[in-house]
Amino acid sequence: MVRGPDSLWGGDIRRFHPPAGVFDGVIGGPPCQAFSPLANLVRANGHEPRYGNLIPEFARVVTAAMPTWFLMENVPAAPLPDIPGYYIDAFMLDNAWLGEEQERKRRFTWGYGQAVSPAQFLELAALMQPGRSRAVTQNPVNNASEVKGRFRRGAVTSSDGGRFRRPAVTAAHAGAKRPKGWHLVRYRLDEAIRLQGLPEGVLSDSPFTAEGKLKAVANGVPLPMGRAIARAVRKAIAR
Repeated sequence: MVRGPDSLWGGDIRRFHPPAGVFDGVIGGPPCQAFSPLANLVRANGHEPRYGNLIPEFARVVTAAMPTWFLMENVPAAPLPDIPGYYIDAFMLDNAWLGEEQERKRRFTWGYGQAVSPAQFLELAALMQPGRSRAVTQNPVNNASEVKGRFRRGAVTSSDGGRFRRPAVTAAHAGAKRPKGWHLVRYRLDEAIRLQGLPEGVLSDSPFTAEGKLKAVANGVPLPMGRAIARAVRKAIAR
């Protein structure tokens, strides 16, 4: 596996040019700040998010690398990448659907040479219970529509009416303003790490500031979600 340039480490995707035909897959999560609800606060203060729309850069990298498959992660409001030559499927996944405590919706865009998608191989929790418990169904869903359908019909339910579900972890600092009509939750770093499914003390030796550590944790995909997607991608490729 090769890690491309990451803005957290001073990298710039715009200067990255991968060779063609070397990598089997390309995984990327372009910066989501421009498409997040928090961007409205930034713009209301007369500024623009630091990172604009870098999804076209992700598309450029995929086109240059010519992989067998690609997977892109972003927030639900982000536009889809325009990459010809692939069967493309976009599907939504909520961390809570996996039986996790944190509600965190992310959209995944999958590109492959034929019409098979990881969405049909996702294993969702039979019950959305509070805490860290997971009861995973043995019946994978068939497509993204069925994911949503099961959620609406109650096949994926919360035994406690959702009272103990936690809002998504964000990089909001102590001075951040709350969007109008929106409940902004600020977590301590240790709580954010726990909700993201990361091991305690994972950033103890990191060179980042406290705010930088929170940003690094908050901008990532929760570990349980990443594992669920990885299993589904592997099954899709095998199929």
